[in-house]
Amino acid sequence: MDWLRRVPGSRREPPGLEWKLWRKLPVILLLGTVLPVLVAVAVHLWVDTDATPALARQVLLTDYIVAAVVVLHWTTVLTVAIGCVVVMIMKGPAYEADPYPVPGPER
Repeated sequence: MDWLRRVPGSRREPPGLEWKLWRKLPVILLLGTVLPVLVAVAVHLWVDTDATPALARQVLLTDYIVAAVVVLHWTTVLTVAIGCVVVMIMKGPAYEADPYPVPGPER
C-alpha cells in the first residue's frame, strides 16, 4: 500500500541555512561538550579539595554546573537538529496522503 504519493508537478526548494547548520551540528555538539568538561577537569586539577570543606563544595558545585551546561547544550543541539529536519522535509517535494471527502453542501 502506497501511503504517500508524490504530487505531480511539485518541486523542491533550493537548500538554505538548514543544510549549513546540519553539517556544523556534530562539531558544535563536540565543542559544546568538550569545553565545559575541560573546565571541570581544570578546576579539579587546580583546586586542592583537601584544603577546606568549602573548596570541596565549590568543586562539587562546579561539577553540577558543568553537567547542567552540557545537558542544556545537548538539548539545544537536538532542538536545532529537529528544526533542520522539519525544514528539509518542508522544502522537499509535495506528497499527498489518502484523500477524503470534505463534508459540506452538496453541489
